[in-house]
Amino acid sequence: MGTVFQVPWARVDERAWPCGIAHDLHERGFSCLALALDDSAVAIDSPGLAGQGRRALFFGSEGYGLSDEALAACDQKVIIPMSNGVDSLNVAASSAVAFWELFSQRR
Repeated sequence: MGTVFQVPWARVDERAWPCGIAHDLHERGFSCLALALDDSAVAIDSPGLAGQGRRALFFGSEGYGLSDEALAACDQKVIIPMSNGVDSLNVAASSAVAFWELFSQRR
């Protein structure tokens, strides 16, 4: 709960979602990463993601994921590799894994 004061986050007007938000983030030097179950997604522990600078992560709901429009607004799709036929995590679990992995790459 205390990380709400350490990790930057924001709520946005739904009229600006997702293209306006992605555009604003790009102008501020962020790359936008969409967590998605997609064949073109790169594993979140891929060495190619290390050192990419400022990143904004986009998460969708467990059932529906991100919209096609949100996926298209992002620079890259990433996936959390899982085994044993598991193919989804809720937002709390997936964000925890993603933040841990991406911040560990900064060391």
